[in-house]
Amino acid sequence: MGEAFADSGFDCSTFAVVGRERPDDPVVDVTFPDPTRYDVIVPLGARWSVYDERLNWIAEEMRMVRTAAAAGVGVLGVCFGGQLVAGALGGTVARSPEPEIGWREVQSSDPSLVPDGPWFQWHFDRFTLPPNAVEVARNGCATQAFVQGTAMGLQFHPEVDRGLQERWISEDHGGDIARLGLRAEDVRARSAVELNDAARRLRLLVGGFLGMLEKSQRRGNGVR
Repeated sequence: MGEAFADSGFDCSTFAVVGRERPDDPVVDVTFPDPTRYDVIVPLGARWSVYDERLNWIAEEMRMVRTAAAAGVGVLGVCFGGQLVAGALGGTVARSPEPEIGWREVQSSDPSLVPDGPWFQWHFDRFTLPPNAVEVARNGCATQAFVQGTAMGLQFHPEVDRGLQERWISEDHGGDIARLGLRAEDVRARSAVELNDAARRLRLLVGGFLGMLEKSQRRGNGVR
């Protein structure tokens, strides 16, 4: 995903909320950067839940998202990040009755913004739409994408590549894959088929998001 933004002329930096060295200790104090110093922020995935009351930094990250959206900064939330954006803008997040791991079909009402799937999934929660948001993509398990102003939330993982997938599989100490009746080798085999086209669609998605952002800012919805 960073490469897709860089190819569109962006300088990209990464801000780690909870370092990889403490996967089982996410209770940290975090000072988030000022989002108005950026053109776009991209809250990414996490292994925790948006409604985890132990984690004070979630409220702070939601505040950052609201500040960004109010200022017309582009916000692209991915999986946990999409749930965070939904919650920050007035939606809700709860346990999903049907979790998703692996490649799942997604139907889009605007393929120029969010191409149809399959897209890679790894989530046990799902969000509801914030007030005045527009659902862009869905499947039988959850809303998969929405837009509100200069913000877009995704439930799936368009950024996944082979290395990231392997890291998630190796860190699946809680047995999420087996719990859903899946096998890691089957997930890998499907990825061998899907990843190249998913990378192509990722670039279309980033391009569609940037086009949406430009139109929204041109209309005066938070011109910076």
